[in-house]
Amino acid sequence: MTRPLRTLFWGLTHEHAAGKLASLRKLQHDFEIVAVVDDRARTASRHLNEVADTTGLRLVSESEADELEGIDVVFVETANAGLMEIAAKFIAKGVPLHCDKPCGEAMEPYRSLVEKCRAANLPFQIGYMYRGNPALQFAWKFAADGGLGEVAFIEADMNHDYGEPNYPGYIASFKGGILYNLGCHLVDMVLPMARGELREAHPFFGAAPGDPVGCRTAAASYLRFAGTDVLLRTSSRMPGGILCRRLRVDGTNGTLDLCPIERFDGGELKLALTLKNAAAGYASGRHEVNFGVQSDRYAPQLVELAAVLRGERPNGQDYDRDLSVHELTLKACGII
Repeated sequence: MTRPLRTLFWGLTHEHAAGKLASLRKLQHDFEIVAVVDDRARTASRHLNEVADTTGLRLVSESEADELEGIDVVFVETANAGLMEIAAKFIAKGVPLHCDKPCGEAMEPYRSLVEKCRAANLPFQIGYMYRGNPALQFAWKFAADGGLGEVAFIEADMNHDYGEPNYPGYIASFKGGILYNLGCHLVDMVLPMARGELREAHPFFGAAPGDPVGCRTAAASYLRFAGTDVLLRTSSRMPGGILCRRLRVDGTNGTLDLCPIERFDGGELKLALTLKNAAAGYASGRHEVNFGVQSDRYAPQLVELAAVLRGERPNGQDYDRDLSVHELTLKACGII
């Protein structure tokens, strides 16, 4: 298949819908947006940082979308509570998916959907956007190659300072609060570097400064793996927002520090690496690893999916990793 993939963009009410749609519109060689499902009449709790630009695109209802033929891929970008419902509909039809996250406040129906896709070798890409981040790819490989020695402690935080008045109520709609909504990204980030099985999970919840008591807009979780301790932190009232997000990995041979985790302000993405002994081509001492200017948060994942669907590369989806990320997310925020 050399033509652009005929794409149905299902929903405008996910937090990432606007950004994802903007990225797709730039990738005209890979994707042709046939229609966008306008789901704004749905009543599921949602929070929108920005309104998606649908200029020039065909907006359709849910029923009209069901009648579309010749769709190569569906992007599921409805509000969190409806993600698995819509995903299930298209998986039953054998349509490849990109689906945003998190994947539901239980292991089912997500586990069943993953197993159906595994059996059919059907792509079911989840919107873990950090997987295309070059600094994190470096960190994962460096740790896996033993450059840090034995990874003993990982600290990761994902905070923001949106300030919108409806945000506390939105977060309060989730059992796991902000840790459920954002924590899946943190779990996906640390899981490749944590050693051994998870043994304990201890979540802590509170309200960020100025938010109503009980809304769970500030949270942390301490995870004890067999060989690594992990601290995850999330807050909706962190001045500096995205530019203050951080990953720090401490091993017996060195420390890796990435702050911010990503940036799209024109600045270069850099990682600090400190080594006790030389490893993986780096001398002992402190290094700054420069990954240049990032241009698009979502494009790396989307381009990879397009290549799989065109048959240019095999479906390399790690279904077990995706299941583990969701299970550990639910454990980290105390849902299971």
